Amino acid sequence: MAEAHQAVAFQFTITPEGIDLQLSYQALNQIYLSGVRSWKKRVSRMKNRVIKGVYPASPSSWLFVAIAILATMYMQSDPSMGLISKIQQHLPLRYTCGAQGQTMLSALVFSTLLWLSLILTLRLCLKLLLSYHRWMFELHGKVSNTTKVWVSLLRLFSRRKPLLYSYQTSLPHLPVPAIKDTLSRYLESVRPLLTDQELKRMTDLANDFESTLGNRLQRYLKLKALWATNYVSDWWEEYIYLRGRGPIMVNSNYYGMDFLYVTPTTVQAARAGNTITALLLYRRKVNKEELTPSRVPGTDIPLCAAQCERMFNTTRTPGAETDVLQHWLDSDFVVVYHRGRYFRLWVYRGGRLLSPRELEHQIQSILDDPSPPFPGEEKLGALTAGDRCPWAQMRKQFFSSGVNRRSLDAIERAAFFVTLDDEEQGMKGDDPAGNLDRYAKSLLHGKCYDRWFDKSFSIVIYKNGKNGLNAEHSWADAPTVAHLWEYTLATDAFHLGYTQDGHCKGEVERSLPPPQRLAWDIPPEEHTGALAADVDCHVFPFREFGKGRIKKCRVSPDAFIQISLQLAHYRDRGGFCLTYEASMTRLFREGRTETVRSCSSESCTFVKALEGRELVTFFKVKQPESSTFFILKISGASLHFLMWVKKPGEPGCEMKLMVTFVSSQVADDGYGVSYIIVGEDMINFHVSSKYSCSETDSRRFGVQLRKALQDIMALLSGDPKGSSKGSAQVQPK
Repeated sequence: MAEAHQAVAFQFTITPEGIDLQLSYQALNQIYLSGVRSWKKRVSRMKNRVIKGVYPASPSSWLFVAIAILATMYMQSDPSMGLISKIQQHLPLRYTCGAQGQTMLSALVFSTLLWLSLILTLRLCLKLLLSYHRWMFELHGKVSNTTKVWVSLLRLFSRRKPLLYSYQTSLPHLPVPAIKDTLSRYLESVRPLLTDQELKRMTDLANDFESTLGNRLQRYLKLKALWATNYVSDWWEEYIYLRGRGPIMVNSNYYGMDFLYVTPTTVQAARAGNTITALLLYRRKVNKEELTPSRVPGTDIPLCAAQCERMFNTTRTPGAETDVLQHWLDSDFVVVYHRGRYFRLWVYRGGRLLSPRELEHQIQSILDDPSPPFPGEEKLGALTAGDRCPWAQMRKQFFSSGVNRRSLDAIERAAFFVTLDDEEQGMKGDDPAGNLDRYAKSLLHGKCYDRWFDKSFSIVIYKNGKNGLNAEHSWADAPTVAHLWEYTLATDAFHLGYTQDGHCKGEVERSLPPPQRLAWDIPPEEHTGALAADVDCHVFPFREFGKGRIKKCRVSPDAFIQISLQLAHYRDRGGFCLTYEASMTRLFREGRTETVRSCSSESCTFVKALEGRELVTFFKVKQPESSTFFILKISGASLHFLMWVKKPGEPGCEMKLMVTFVSSQVADDGYGVSYIIVGEDMINFHVSSKYSCSETDSRRFGVQLRKALQDIMALLSGDPKGSSKGSAQVQPK
């Protein structure tokens, strides 16, 4: 009860002599400082609205325009061509101000209107510049004059340092592709997977769809595109993520790893202190919009930053038919899980962020707390790991009021979730490859109950100081979380640092209230261990070469890896499959991801030629598909063609290869492959599949992928000795 007494600002007792009031000036001071911090944030948000509202100009440019107008008027010239006089005639204060004051006020009003007109013109020009996309198709060394002029103009408009959301209203809207183009791309993507007879039938069905239901659905999309910021993103979020009734653990959530070869400290509490501090420093930058907007690498082209808005203080709440994303503007605490118990950890004191050393002290007090879990508390998190409907029912039945409601609110309103894991993970011991696989599985699902999978993200701090992250997918895609995690690791290791004995730097205010235990009154929990046990993870660093050597072959590293995946799958399964590669659409406002079908007729011909050692002319085709078919779920319409779209060809064609931050596979009978290019000489791969599928094996696929990478490099570098099967003669086009 100590923390409860410290939180009381005043106490009073009724005596025969009257009311005895006792004030806690320390508590009142904390309330005052918290209020000051809140108002500072409000003022900062208002200031940022003005700054980003006038971008690419600056608020101070108004003063320049006003001085210029007044200066010309002083020289007996009227730059407004009579508009200032007309404004003066309609001023409500024209009878209370002198003639000179009226003229001055009218000039300032005109200056403001002129300034706003110039800003609108600049913003329109910036939007037109950002709508130019021909630069994507320019050949290296052969850039057109149009693109050169465009680059110069974009640099001119981007000279001022932007805030995080400065470009948002200038980004173009995602265009609705023509239904004919959508169907053409779809047929092209399934061509290598179907027989001639099946392709003809699919083509006939597609033509029938275009002439009937397709055109009507297309009109709905165009109508929505007229008034929606993005015609597909809200449906993508709802129908791809929030309406899914299956478990989000393993099937949707993804993870990020710690440094593979370096651990800044082996002190668990210290690593937690620095990690929490780094994340909160990032949140401060997001709130103040101090982060530079992400850009296309090597260019001044900005990407949409809308996904940063719900990064912190966000949770996914279950519903009977669809889940809901809830976001709060601020949160002064995080929730920590350790050995079956939940704690609320306040991260601010008197309006200031606790130092890393103070957070370490608070975390250590949780680690040292011997109290046992409440009945049913230890495995409560399993509710967020299982099917959504039972969780929604349990939430309504047992968490709608009382102590359960208050404790659940604390978890959901927390800035993020922290797990202090009592296991050791990482590349350690005599079996680094196997340990890395276990590390991946731990981050992906843990024990199924020691993570809160509904939070926007949860961090995991292991006993040996390693850490990691598990993120919910509906609010943002992996690149946004990857940027957060890269900043966190870099700030933790290189900015905050540790003392020689591995502890956080700084001093501790000894009057800090201890973390608060969350109380529960809940029934026996469910467990989802079977789902986690079915995950077959294999993680391996490929160190034979990286993007540096690939680029020397004048090949895109992504294209090289994608064709290697096709070759590996062909050798593993003896055929090809419908392949899903995620690509971002963040060049457009509120853009999320699109599908790239890297399994094409050309890629299949290349793989067959490599295996058969034949001469073949090839080129790489990557075609993003359209999201035109989403509207079907809303209209309730159905057509035979659309049933074939879901299952083209034989069942084996449903398997997909997924390229994201680090996540699991899309199809239960396929592989999920994530890769991260590290520096110039290494590529990290994560392969996942299901043990329940007898035809897949993640380690077996990893072996095939290694061989495929080596064989294609041997082919492109003209070194047949480096190939595991010899080389084919391939003529690039």
